[in-house]
Amino acid sequence: MKTLFNAALALGLAATPAAAAELTVVTAGDQNMVEYVSEYLGPLFEKENPGAKVRVVGTGPGDAGSQKILERFEAQAKAGSAKWDVDVAVVHEKFAGPMVEAGYLEAYRDKIPSGKLVTRGNADMALGTRVSGYVMPMFNSQTALAYNPNLLANPPKSYAELAEWAKANPKQFGYNGIKGGASGVSFVMGWIYAFGEGDAGKLQNGPFEEAETKKWDKALASLKDFTRHATLTPGNAGTLDLLSRGEIAMGPVWVDMFYSWQADGRLPPDLKLILPEPGMPGQPMHYVVPAKSPNRELAEKFVAMATSPKVQAEGIVKRFNWYPGIDAQHVQAELDDATWNKLFKDITPEDLAKNGKPFPIAPYNNAILEAYERQVSN
Repeated sequence: MKTLFNAALALGLAATPAAAAELTVVTAGDQNMVEYVSEYLGPLFEKENPGAKVRVVGTGPGDAGSQKILERFEAQAKAGSAKWDVDVAVVHEKFAGPMVEAGYLEAYRDKIPSGKLVTRGNADMALGTRVSGYVMPMFNSQTALAYNPNLLANPPKSYAELAEWAKANPKQFGYNGIKGGASGVSFVMGWIYAFGEGDAGKLQNGPFEEAETKKWDKALASLKDFTRHATLTPGNAGTLDLLSRGEIAMGPVWVDMFYSWQADGRLPPDLKLILPEPGMPGQPMHYVVPAKSPNRELAEKFVAMATSPKVQAEGIVKRFNWYPGIDAQHVQAELDDATWNKLFKDITPEDLAKNGKPFPIAPYNNAILEAYERQVSN
């Protein structure tokens, strides 16, 4: 798992017979992403496809990991390589669009059975770029508001209700602003979706128009007032920590992190989640197949297995508490009632379909963060 990236990829796979192919899967993300492929998906695929061998290479966490994959594709395209040395890649949402626009990816989704099971819009539009057909979501990571029912029996169900509740209950809502963790960033984006005077759909899908950035002044002024009544936390973990101790009654969290903390006993079991209207952002990781994969059919077969209801249930939901990449209704039959009820008791698949939003496209995202610094932080 620690093999150097270039050394691991220089394998000459094009000459390998399909029946005994070595499938190279390159993944961005933390070490748990590498281990998921090497310890779970790889052995499962090899068992189902005798003679095949799965090799996984991790490129590192965060955007930098996906950037390395993009650069790898770019280098091989410029070199005119007939076959590339990556069969399947797992990339962050923001890199899917540039890869499609550059012509680096195969449009494969309609060729695999699980392609018909995807319903969320982020599989069609990735931060303003149409990627439909080129990506399969590995999972969906979602933000929501966690709350303590012992302190808040009837939680706000919308941003509008939340704003009123926070005024009446100072310091009981906690978030980390826009630093130290993306749950706070997500909350801010949701605030602009809720109270901005522009078109939230345009923020999510583009195109970028400078005039749109002038429509947030009232929303940011109200957010500044809201933040005066809130508790600022040191990050994603800090919000959860304050919730666990009862020092705040509500705050934005990543759903998978929330359930992992509950499973570890770091959060009380009675804490709950709600996804307020008109919604909060989340983001997927995507499986992509390079346009010149040396083992294209096998690569498609690998993604089909990885996004099948059974594997999504066992691998994505049970192991990581992530929301599945395919529509949850197709995964339900593969889950025991306890697991299903844990993940979807508070936030239903219908809630996700209605209120699970993408982040704004990059120019709007950056403009909102800059405006927050000027108008809310100061």
